[in-house]
Amino acid sequence: MSEEQDDRPDDTSDRRDVTTMIPPWLPRAYLLAAAVVAGVVVSFWALQKLQSLITVVVVSLFLAFAIEPAVNWLAARGWRRAPATGLVFVLVLVVLVGFVWTMGELVVDQVSTLVDNAPQYAGNLVDWVNSTFNQDLSGDDLTRWATEASSSLQSYSLGLAGDVWGIGTTALGVLFQSLGVLLFTYYFAADGPRFRHAVCSVLPPARQRHVLRAWDIAVEKTGGYLYSRALLALCSTLAHYAAMRVLGIPAAFALALWVGVVSQFIPTVGTYLAGALPVIVALAQNPRTALWILGFIVLYQQFENYVLQPRITATTLDMHPAVAFGAVLGGAALFGATGALLAIPVTATGQAFIGAYIRRYDVELPPEQPERQRRERKSLKDRVKSVKLPGRSGK
Repeated sequence: MSEEQDDRPDDTSDRRDVTTMIPPWLPRAYLLAAAVVAGVVVSFWALQKLQSLITVVVVSLFLAFAIEPAVNWLAARGWRRAPATGLVFVLVLVVLVGFVWTMGELVVDQVSTLVDNAPQYAGNLVDWVNSTFNQDLSGDDLTRWATEASSSLQSYSLGLAGDVWGIGTTALGVLFQSLGVLLFTYYFAADGPRFRHAVCSVLPPARQRHVLRAWDIAVEKTGGYLYSRALLALCSTLAHYAAMRVLGIPAAFALALWVGVVSQFIPTVGTYLAGALPVIVALAQNPRTALWILGFIVLYQQFENYVLQPRITATTLDMHPAVAFGAVLGGAALFGATGALLAIPVTATGQAFIGAYIRRYDVELPPEQPERQRRERKSLKDRVKSVKLPGRSGK
């Protein structure tokens, strides 16, 4: 009986061997991996919940970069930063409200003109269709189509009115986000030096210099780029207003303001979008006037590209139109409307960082061949061609 007990394996020793085979760092590694995974999950969850707040803060930061040069200019002349920021805010809001009000009046005037002249336009349209496509339409057919379109529009409006709660909630959210942007922008601009001091106080001295330099570059280039665009928009507005007044185009100031703002703050395609509206308005009155204003828009665009823009953007930052357009498309694809809004300031800041931190070298082109050697080689080739090889002359 004792021999059978001696032959059985010792379970305690096996468990002890297995325990000694597990490295002591493995449980800690499992715990660390679990903690990292949990931290990543919680971080993504927090980012999703705080996405709107992060968007508001980022937009406010770049808007503060845009207005801080003006605030610094006023502060250097004895203004306190809080009143200086308030004054800049009031000026920007006045400009925005004036632009929206002017464009609203333009839309109302054009819609009123369209409604008043609708019977004449309808008759001209019927005559054109009959003469072009050999049809026999009448005003009754057009009235029937208009009635069907009106009923469809009415049903769509009723469906849209049924979702008034969702529309009101969205509008309220946009209002709160706008107020948040204004509040954060004011504090970032008014307390800019204090905010930079608070950020740099947690960094070592070597890092502080780089952060302050990057911050100054962002403020200078972002504000400078936007101010240069605003100055170009002012020049464009004045020039197009004078041309439209001479040509007798209605709503000249509103159309000129549209051309100036859209052509400067929407890259590449903004020029065509801005010029299309005054051409359409002029075309409704006289095709010859439309051709004149189209020619003026094209000539002014060339004058701006080759004369005004190099002089105005020489001290700020000039951005290639293709780069700006690609930045807007990329920003819109990544972050929607907010990304499209921030694309140009972010790209301008990044371009400034590249120019400040990356060293550039002169491109060494191969030396040109001396003129004498070129003539000698040419004469040698001519002599070789003139030599008649034996057996190849004649037929």
